[in-house]
Amino acid sequence: MQKITQILGILILGFILQSCSGSGTTTENTTTPVGKPDAEEGGAPDASGKVSPDYAIKEVELTIPLEAGMVEEGKTISEMKCTSCHSLAENRLVGPGWKGITTRRKPEWIMNMITNVDMMLAEDEEAQKMLEECLVRMPNQNITVAESRSILEFMRHNDGVQ
Repeated sequence: MQKITQILGILILGFILQSCSGSGTTTENTTTPVGKPDAEEGGAPDASGKVSPDYAIKEVELTIPLEAGMVEEGKTISEMKCTSCHSLAENRLVGPGWKGITTRRKPEWIMNMITNVDMMLAEDEEAQKMLEECLVRMPNQNITVAESRSILEFMRHNDGVQ
C-alpha cells in the first residue's frame, strides 16, 4: 500500500510540475523579436519616437528589394484576417486604410500593433487615438511575428516599395 501511495504522489507531483512549468500544450500567444534587440535604448520606438521597454518587437531590418515570397504570404494572410476591417486604400472601413501606413509608422510599431494589440492599446498614445477614432478595438488575430513581418512586407508593396 505504501508503494502505491508513493507512486501516486510522484505522479501527482509530476502533473503539478508539468502544469506549472508551461511545458505541454498551451494557448498562450507568445512573440519573439525580429532582428536585433534594442537593449541600449530599452525597447522599440513608438510612432512618436518614444521608447518603451515593454515592446516585444525591438527592431525590424527592412530589405530592398522586397522579399517576393513574404509579399505573397502577407497578401494571403491579410486577405484572410485583415481586409474585412482594413482597405488597401486610404479610406477607413472599420479600421484605418493601409495606404501610406509604412510612411507614417515605423515597422516596429506596425508589427507590434499586429501582434501585441493589448499592449499597444494599453501603452501607446497613437494606438489609443486610433481606437478613439475607429470606436472598435482591433481583435487579436493570433498572428505570429513571422506572419506580421510578411504582412508588413505586403504593406510596403502596397505603398509602392519595389
